[in-house]
Amino acid sequence: MSVTALGITPLTWTATRLAVLGDSTGVGVGDPVAGGWRGVGALLAEALGAVEHNVAFEGARVACVRGRQLPLVLEGRPDAAIVIAGMNDTLRSDFDPVRLQEDLGHIVTRLQASGARVVLARYHDHGRVFRMPSVLKRALKKRIDQLNDVIDQVQADTKAGLLDLDAIPGAYEHAVWSVDRLHPSELGHRLLAEGFAARLAETGCAISTPVSLVCQGGRRITVAHHIAWLIVRGIPWLCRRGRDLLPLMVRAVVERRT
Repeated sequence: MSVTALGITPLTWTATRLAVLGDSTGVGVGDPVAGGWRGVGALLAEALGAVEHNVAFEGARVACVRGRQLPLVLEGRPDAAIVIAGMNDTLRSDFDPVRLQEDLGHIVTRLQASGARVVLARYHDHGRVFRMPSVLKRALKKRIDQLNDVIDQVQADTKAGLLDLDAIPGAYEHAVWSVDRLHPSELGHRLLAEGFAARLAETGCAISTPVSLVCQGGRRITVAHHIAWLIVRGIPWLCRRGRDLLPLMVRAVVERRT
């Protein structure tokens, strides 16, 4: 329960430096603008009136955040940090919840020790967004549940903030997702930024400008973009990840029949 829900007014503080750690969602993929991506980090930084230090990169796993991204942001001593990572781990055959909890716990505690208020992202059921074979959907759901157990435990241990993506209003609506159904659309990124801002505000963080849910400034996505993505990236991606999850898929079939 938040301090505001308990009727306690936290002391106000200002975030002048925002660190964004994680994978392609942290990069802003799904919210294209002229020259690249915008996304949750830029939108949140604007709301806070902060300078964004975004070290997220596509394909990053939690171990990447610990080993490659964390040292970079600690140098800048951020006031606030958001961590969006773990989904790529669920799609790999070496998925290890024990290692994930160790890595994520280290990331959060180091950020907090540097003076940052940290907010984690807890994941939704992505099988409800991305169309895939039912056996793969069940296997992925099991992995996401395990990942969320890890995130919940780290949050309980560190008292970090937590944004539950499954609980965001409209989280499974078509408009919230981009062409690939793997990343948020501009609206989805705006909803993420609004949610992270709300979690920080609960700690007393001043919000300079509320995040607008009106889409503006991004590039228009057409039907041609959808078709091109499906052919060039969608089908190959599903094949790669399907092979990686094959052992888990086989186990899911066996468990269902026994």
